[in-house]
Amino acid sequence: MSDLTFNKIAGGVLLTGLVIFGLREVSTIVFDKPAPEKAGYEIAVEESTEGGAAAVEVAPDWGTALLLPANIAAGQAVAAKCAACHKVDAGGANGVGPGLWGVVGRQPGVHGGFAYSAAMKEFGAKNPVWDYDHLDGFLKAPGKYVSGTNMTFVGIKKPEDRVALIAYLHSLGSTLPVPAPKPAEAAAPAAAEGAPATAEEAGAAAAGAPAA
Repeated sequence: MSDLTFNKIAGGVLLTGLVIFGLREVSTIVFDKPAPEKAGYEIAVEESTEGGAAAVEVAPDWGTALLLPANIAAGQAVAAKCAACHKVDAGGANGVGPGLWGVVGRQPGVHGGFAYSAAMKEFGAKNPVWDYDHLDGFLKAPGKYVSGTNMTFVGIKKPEDRVALIAYLHSLGSTLPVPAPKPAEAAAPAAAEGAPATAEEAGAAAAGAPAA
């Protein structure tokens, strides 16, 4: 084999190798994608500003709610949650917790024969009456309303259940006066002064109006 032929063969092999190497590098640059920092797919969720706010509880109308027989009956059913620790008989006997007869209107932390926590005694010294609003707040979350209380009950979250329970407890020998019912909200004013009251009146007015 002559030197010229050998050089041609060697050059062809070298050129082929360079082409293959070049194609591999180009494909790596074009098609290779860096590994993501986090596994899986990240889905961006836009935070909604509508309807996301927590519902605001409306203060109960104690003057109406306390005397409704339906509330008292419903409250007796809710009171089943309290039966393991509290007694409701007229004797005022204590159980794991203090007796509940006459609790509405009673001073917190002073029921005879029961060993209250220091936190409840302090609360009673500052708030001498278990009124409706205090009971409502305490029954919602006892540990938050009176921090340090021995009562481990998690609370009653539904406002209507708390109102019913307080109505039932009020029926158990309470002497706390029932407040006057809240006045009904005033009717919305007319959209414009002198607006017709009915559709018939509006039609009659339109029929008698001069053409523009």
